[in-house]
Amino acid sequence: MSKLLEGKVALVTGGGRGLGRGIALAMAAAGARVVVNDLGASLDGQIGGEQPADEVVAAIRASGGEAIVDGGSVSDWNAAARMVEAAVDTFGRIDIVVNNAGILRDVMFHRMSEAEFDQVVAVHLKGSFNVSRAAAPHFKAQASGSYVHMTSTSGLIGNFGQANYSAAKLGIAGLSKSIALDMQKFGVRSNAVAPFAWTRMIDSIPSETPEQKKRVEGLKKLVPERVAPFVVGLCADAASDVSGQIFGVRNNEIYLFSQPRPIRSAHSGEGWTPESVVETALPMLRASFFALDRSGDVFTWDPV
Repeated sequence: MSKLLEGKVALVTGGGRGLGRGIALAMAAAGARVVVNDLGASLDGQIGGEQPADEVVAAIRASGGEAIVDGGSVSDWNAAARMVEAAVDTFGRIDIVVNNAGILRDVMFHRMSEAEFDQVVAVHLKGSFNVSRAAAPHFKAQASGSYVHMTSTSGLIGNFGQANYSAAKLGIAGLSKSIALDMQKFGVRSNAVAPFAWTRMIDSIPSETPEQKKRVEGLKKLVPERVAPFVVGLCADAASDVSGQIFGVRNNEIYLFSQPRPIRSAHSGEGWTPESVVETALPMLRASFFALDRSGDVFTWDPV
């Protein structure tokens, strides 16, 4: 077993299945003690009888590691506080928070209900805030800590039928950067990762048309366990200078994403009128406009 994270304690939300499961197992294999949080919910957030976190914890213990289960909802402020306290009460500290829990309510924007929007934002964005905020006093007191938040190219680039998910995931990128700025003086870092992986969330994508079927077949090549080594490495002490970044992991490919910066400008010494905006400013800027790309329009090659 690797000792890269020896002595550290990690909390992985949504750690019972897919991407979170791979990260929890990899954290333990690297020497971390792990709190595996999973509500055991379906993709649409409905609570069932399954407790997948139990299986992950059993696998960690069978390999000689230490882990406990937490079944709280990240969208609940008090439950988020309890999962952090469970780490501290059981293992004496907390060093790593991986905000991975999520649900889907995919629907075209003009048909999306208030509940469908609120529920997705509550789990992804507010949930990431709740858990991160609960860990912040501990990170501050020990002058160390690493946050990893799962964002998505649905937010960074765009996708059909995911206004709620895209808004939450782009919000997570902003949340991560703000945490990095606010916590830098305490030796705490925060980064966002856009994972490419075939999980049950991706498995819910429709595959009825030839285009959809082709896309799904490509996505099936994306192995969730391939994301875990990067997340573990990002949380190691050797990466303590890495903060405020947005990464992508796609099988054996690792990306650093750009962040919004001015790329072109228009200036008028006399100021602007609505007419001059239309006649002058927009034509000056138009050459640098972005197309209405989806994630698949940007990542057009098969994963390596």
